[in-house]
Amino acid sequence: MTDTLERPRLAARPEASVRTRTGVRRDESIDAIRVVLLTAVFVLHAIMVGVSVGPDGPVLENALEEQAWFGPVSWVVQIMPLFFIVGGFSSITHWRSMRARGATAAEYVRARIERLVRPAIALVAVVATVLVGLTVAGVPAEIVGIAGFRIGQPLWFLAVYLGLSALVPFLVRLHERAPVLTPMALLGAVVAVDALRITTGIEPIGYLNLLFVWLLVHQLGFHLADGALDGLARRTLLGLAGASLLLLAVLTTTGPYPVDMLVNLNPPTLCLVVLGVAQLALFALARPRIRAWVAERDASRAISYAGERAMTVYLWHMPVLVGLAGAALAANALVGLPLPEPLTAGWWATRPVWLVVAAVAVAAVVLVFARFERAGAGRVRSADRAPAADADATAGAGSRTPRAGAATTAVDAVGAVAGVVALLVAGFSPWPAAIALALLVLALTGPRLRAWLGRRVRAAVVLRLR
Repeated sequence: MTDTLERPRLAARPEASVRTRTGVRRDESIDAIRVVLLTAVFVLHAIMVGVSVGPDGPVLENALEEQAWFGPVSWVVQIMPLFFIVGGFSSITHWRSMRARGATAAEYVRARIERLVRPAIALVAVVATVLVGLTVAGVPAEIVGIAGFRIGQPLWFLAVYLGLSALVPFLVRLHERAPVLTPMALLGAVVAVDALRITTGIEPIGYLNLLFVWLLVHQLGFHLADGALDGLARRTLLGLAGASLLLLAVLTTTGPYPVDMLVNLNPPTLCLVVLGVAQLALFALARPRIRAWVAERDASRAISYAGERAMTVYLWHMPVLVGLAGAALAANALVGLPLPEPLTAGWWATRPVWLVVAAVAVAAVVLVFARFERAGAGRVRSADRAPAADADATAGAGSRTPRAGAATTAVDAVGAVAGVVALLVAGFSPWPAAIALALLVLALTGPRLRAWLGRRVRAAVVLRLR
């Protein structure tokens, strides 16, 4: 979900990357796998939607939750570790590219805030308004609450990714100075948090691994970008993947961890790190074939098109799915649309139609709201192309964001994360949504708002002195 830049050493190989119209070199395997992973997230979440009418009224549930057979399946469909590995690859190459042109760490973080927060603001504003409207229209509060909860669930990714993006310059420095010690220290922290949670039985302790697990998996992407796996033989990579999966089997069958990797996601556990290593090795094996597939089918333009809208798809696919579930309930009440009980033969038979309808609906919504993400991406590309020395010259012209300061950018990043966390904790009810929206808007407009206030203060001082 970030711009993917190849290091000069890798970019010299024609099969490794292509140059886009912005002059940025993109790794086709990274861009392609990101689209595949995003598609997998959409399909999984769409299958999870269980909508029916029970004895007590409408039911909106996770159809796959607590299904014993789903545990082994989750080893395949739990792709978030690879998502973060790809994000780590993109982050380190993007930051190194900006740093080479003289950009500061604050400017990198500001660029990430621009890219990630804009589409989130649109989502919060629209979803909160619609949910309030449904409440006013008389929809039961329980139904509205469930809808808000389901819509908010995937936002954990945005909160974590915003936090990781803010730390990238620091993390890259650690990686460059201690490429082995850094992940080992993070691994120790992951194990310590898991051990403390398991031995004390205090589940909230596990949420510390929202930081440590994803920091560690993100670091794997740094090593991928550095070419650490490029020289490994196919047999070695297969052995690494096999050993990781064997360790995962031991941890989940004889150890304290559940087999279901979606359960291991909340809170994140060591299992996701082990699964991430296996996914990294398998992806390294597949990269040459992915590049060849993209080249043979000339698919780079389509992949780039999807990649520029990836965060919009991620943010909006769940509201669309929940909206379609609500529409199905309404159609059931009004015209008797049959709603088979989840996981029955009739329900599975309707899943292909459900997926097609959902995909079309998501595509339509993305066409409307992708402009916010693309606007953020456009500002990022402009910052990438412009020499750092030009930033001060254009700061007061109104066409560019004022030059970012480290302390104020850190405040903006914390505010953005806090805005998303407010929704995760309290849901999309009016006050939490208003607070989240205010924090996100302040994070986005911070530099311009501070510049405007500074001009007003200076003008007031000048007038008083006269």
